[in-house]
Amino acid sequence: MCGIVGAVAERNITTILIEGLKRLEYRGYDSAGLAVFSQQGTLERRRRIGKVSELEAAVGADPLAGQLGIAHTRWATHGAPTEHNAHPHFSAQDLAVVHNGIIENHEELREKLKGLGYVFSSETDTEVIVHLLHHTLKTVPDLVDALKAAVKQLHGAYGLAVISAHQPDRLLAARSGSPLVIGLGHGENFLASDQLALRQVTDRFMYLEEGDIAEIRRDQVTIWDLAGHPVQRETVQYHEGAEAADKGTYRHFMLKEIHEQPTVVQRTLEGRLGKDHVMVQAFGPQAAELFAKVRNVQIVACGTSYHAGMVARYWLEELAGIPCQVEVASEFRYRKVVVQPDTLFVSISQSGETADTLAALRNAKELGFLGSLAICNVGISSLVRESDLTLLTQAGPEIGVASTKAFTTQLVSLMLLTLSLGQVRGTLKAGVEAELVEELRRLPTRLGEALAMDAIVEKTAELFADKHHTLFLGRGAQFPVAMEGALKLKEISYIHAEAYPAGELKHGPLALVDSDMPVVTVAPNNELLEKLKSNLQEVRARGGELIVFADENAGMSNGEGTHVIAVPHIIDALAPILYTIPLQLLSYYVAVLKGTDVDQPRNLAKSVTVE
Repeated sequence: MCGIVGAVAERNITTILIEGLKRLEYRGYDSAGLAVFSQQGTLERRRRIGKVSELEAAVGADPLAGQLGIAHTRWATHGAPTEHNAHPHFSAQDLAVVHNGIIENHEELREKLKGLGYVFSSETDTEVIVHLLHHTLKTVPDLVDALKAAVKQLHGAYGLAVISAHQPDRLLAARSGSPLVIGLGHGENFLASDQLALRQVTDRFMYLEEGDIAEIRRDQVTIWDLAGHPVQRETVQYHEGAEAADKGTYRHFMLKEIHEQPTVVQRTLEGRLGKDHVMVQAFGPQAAELFAKVRNVQIVACGTSYHAGMVARYWLEELAGIPCQVEVASEFRYRKVVVQPDTLFVSISQSGETADTLAALRNAKELGFLGSLAICNVGISSLVRESDLTLLTQAGPEIGVASTKAFTTQLVSLMLLTLSLGQVRGTLKAGVEAELVEELRRLPTRLGEALAMDAIVEKTAELFADKHHTLFLGRGAQFPVAMEGALKLKEISYIHAEAYPAGELKHGPLALVDSDMPVVTVAPNNELLEKLKSNLQEVRARGGELIVFADENAGMSNGEGTHVIAVPHIIDALAPILYTIPLQLLSYYVAVLKGTDVDQPRNLAKSVTVE
């Protein structure tokens, strides 16, 4: 995921652009660049490979100043991380563009533009955009009208920022599948891919919606919707409470982060979904070529990330038809591993600095894996730098030690991986990818519906006030969800909790069941539901108290010793993500009742950087 910053002001905006890039750098980088309309009346550009500090040093050594400019941190999807592939991209030295997203028809447009005499200096899909816009300006001289015409030829996802030396009083933006936000100032206005980049200059923001095109001047902002009609977008003012480092109106960071999940899942999906398919290039420039060779997947992770990997195993084998092994990193690094031919090594980590996971990746490089992929929330982390491919989650900073939004964004990312592998290898059943892409688009709304269960889950938590042990049950892909629910409860409430596949009850755990042992179950309406109901009868026959999070259509109801909480219906493949929400809420409210330190539970750290 790349970062965009733009500004039009009455002051020099170079330092504002660089500071904005620094604030976005956690998302990942392989290069950075900026372009400004200089006092000499020309567009000037600086680009460097690596961190934003390299760009900052370049500007320090060879200063440039201006009142209009755009800047970008790049995470490569087309073309290697080199200076000539870095943004901004120019056409004829008088038009500059920066771009987040993926243009799927770039090869077709590139050939067309070459035929018109344009010479390409990069391998990026972005350079197609700037030359296409430059060509359009020959017949449509107004920059806004030309941008409206040009984007109609683009297929894929994009967030664009555009400046022209011939029309230097405005900054243009266009959004389709990749987020953009306008920052409102006094006599100056700004643009970014995330409001975080602009918090040093403003606290008032206007979010562009899908299909919007915006003209940003120093003293006004004009927006047109997808149909070309002028529209007003709501202005939102952020106070300190909206920052990730502040709980705002929430009692704890954990509760705030639970409620942020619809938003961060939406961010993780943006720019990665086509009309009816996943954009494989989101994993990196070589992803499609590498994925075509994959015959097996090895997932390695720790803690919550390990549970995400366990869910992904069900997806990869059922949907994509790819054998998958999942292992705890601390075990994998010390075990003699036999690597199956053409195996993709997948590491999952929130911080990207988890010691065991990093050591496992480094060990894997000596073992003959086909390639490595990191799924991570921190783009500048060691795990990301040392992996061949990366998909960055967009959870944002997570303050609470017990992971919540990082887990759900990992699950979403792993579903994108599953669909991408199945797409490239041709192993998905007809219509499956299109259906799941549509359901993924609806997922943030479904998560919001699950969060509406907050009050009833809080009431249910009272059942655990005097308990010291709990069992969690699930079947199929819900078994790892049960494991994650048990982990959350033990982490923050200090109640001993264990998870089992429901079918394993009679093989030992049933001996623990009595009236003092609550049994928490997740019960989506799928082909395993009737078998699960039979397992639950075994619990009731031993006097166990059941707390069942059941699909609203599952036909389950309250009874003596049985508490059924209805969960909104969702397609079975995405049910593990949805059912995670009420289990997080349950753990949170039990911990509050117990009076524990919810955000900083004893003996635990947020990022485990030692063995």
